[in-house]
Amino acid sequence: MMNQNNQNNKAHSVMKASAVLAAMLLVSGTSVGMYKLFGESGTAADDYSVSESISEADSTAAQEKAAADSRTAKAVNMSWVEMASAEDALTIPEIVEKAMPSAVGISAVFTYQEPASGYAGFAFGGMHGNTQAAAQEVSASGSGIILSSDGYIVTNAHVICDTESEYKMGKADSVKVIMGENHDVEYDAQIVGYDIQTDLAVLKIDAEGLTPAEFGSSDDLKVGELVVAIGNPLGFELYGTTTCGIVSAKNRTVQLEDRTMTLIQTDAAINAGNSGGMLLNSYGQVVGINSMKMSASYGEASVEGLGFAIPINDAAEIIRSLISDGYVTGRPLLGISGTTVTEELAARSHIPQGVYVYSTSDNSASGLQQGDIITAIDGTEITTMEELNVQKNLHKAGETVTLRISRNGESMDVQVTLQESRQED
Repeated sequence: MMNQNNQNNKAHSVMKASAVLAAMLLVSGTSVGMYKLFGESGTAADDYSVSESISEADSTAAQEKAAADSRTAKAVNMSWVEMASAEDALTIPEIVEKAMPSAVGISAVFTYQEPASGYAGFAFGGMHGNTQAAAQEVSASGSGIILSSDGYIVTNAHVICDTESEYKMGKADSVKVIMGENHDVEYDAQIVGYDIQTDLAVLKIDAEGLTPAEFGSSDDLKVGELVVAIGNPLGFELYGTTTCGIVSAKNRTVQLEDRTMTLIQTDAAINAGNSGGMLLNSYGQVVGINSMKMSASYGEASVEGLGFAIPINDAAEIIRSLISDGYVTGRPLLGISGTTVTEELAARSHIPQGVYVYSTSDNSASGLQQGDIITAIDGTEITTMEELNVQKNLHKAGETVTLRISRNGESMDVQVTLQESRQED
């Protein structure tokens, strides 16, 4: 408070000084005009026009300076929320009131086989125990956004399909949607479609009269702009948690295994359970789908306030495709299972860097064999699976690409026709 008063007094002093300076300039300009008007030559219309323009310019400059000082004084008294919001923005309580009816919880149940002894022989360097498998159920929770009044809902793919944990459990056996002021209303949900690459999924529940979210434009966001996140961090006991912050960056490239995503970065608190929830602008419009955060420990550094959301403009076409077809149409599929040959492995094994082919699918990648190492695509050298995917995704399903491969130490070119990728691929 003391700093604000000092700044207000300082701004007031600047305004007083500006006013005195403006008065001095106006008097000086008028004096010149009077001297020339009644000087030696008697009258001089041109001289009077010059003096008038000087006086007007000084007056305009003084007015602009006073206006700038007024804006500065006003900014000193504004909260960061006000400074980060548009002039006609809603208040944060109004944003939450508008968006909360469109925010839901997602509960998914998975099944995996765990060795009864708690370990498998291959996992402990040759130790063998009782490996009789027992089915185990695992539940997971996340957040979602109502798309339509008749029950279409969007969330993250990783909420309803596990491909990243150590268990790799795959698609959930059952999914429920949780909603209501007391989060006590449950619906069984059907998985309409999901896309691991973009981390998006669409669910459908048998309901009518729901409140769909209002969607804005993520392209219109500015760095420093206010954003509000709504979701269910750590489960439904914290259902409908609201956090706020700013857009920390746009078009931030984030690497996840062999996927590259372009995301909105925000310092609004996003935690486990927020996945699939809404990121709102200051009009209460959804501009992003919260997807991930950097872990509390990143390398040797401790990090805070690094949350990421999928831009809604990027998600819109994926969502439409999932609803209409159940998968993203037209996406090219090379048809291999492979891994990156690192520089260290290449040197140790005396093989080139590239992508080692573990296996090929039955209906594509003809001409490739297990053990091939892909080193280039259409003349562009690649050394990682990520680089291979980037080049592949420049093409469409049905197009033919030329792969440079190393097979048994011999370099050769192989042509492969790209198939259309479906989620099960």
